[in-house]
Amino acid sequence: MPDPEHAASDASLPVAAGQPTPETTGPPSPSPAPAPGGAASVDAPAHVDDDWRRVSPKHVVVEVVGSVIGAGITVAVLLVVGSWFELWWATWAGIAVGVIALVSIALEPRRVRSIGYRRRADDLVFRRGIMFQRQVAVPYGRMQLVDITRGPVSRALGLADLKFVTAAASTAVTLPGLPLEEAERLRDELVALAETRRAGL
Repeated sequence: MPDPEHAASDASLPVAAGQPTPETTGPPSPSPAPAPGGAASVDAPAHVDDDWRRVSPKHVVVEVVGSVIGAGITVAVLLVVGSWFELWWATWAGIAVGVIALVSIALEPRRVRSIGYRRRADDLVFRRGIMFQRQVAVPYGRMQLVDITRGPVSRALGLADLKFVTAAASTAVTLPGLPLEEAERLRDELVALAETRRAGL
């Protein structure tokens, strides 16, 4: 018959490292396997945007002022020509241009809201348009020049246009209506990305 004191002392003995305890009902859980090549998992690049970014709503003022100036000059010329030379078609053409300009100005807020860009891992995607939408993807490695332009109205509103010049003329993109700070930051980041991709790093 076993001695109770010896049994109690045996139960209090420490368990050696790695030795399964009586409560262990299964094999020890395996340690997580390392990533291939011994490298840790890498998160997505910080420059990738999940959502589309829109331009500043103040860009509506820039578009409206441009439309008013362009349409106003055209209408004035047609009306003057129609009045001086008694050309009825020039007068009606001026009226038609004025009506079309008013409709276009009314649609400017929606047109500006349709402008946006999205930065992905390998390129920048630009979109615009209401009825006829256009999307252009500009690879970082093909950017040759990133330029900032500002007109008088844009300067007064603190906005700037960002122009991307590539080897192919069809992929040249102008991103309008960006706040000046955002345009400068985006220009510097895209220039650094373009140099890195062209170097093959």
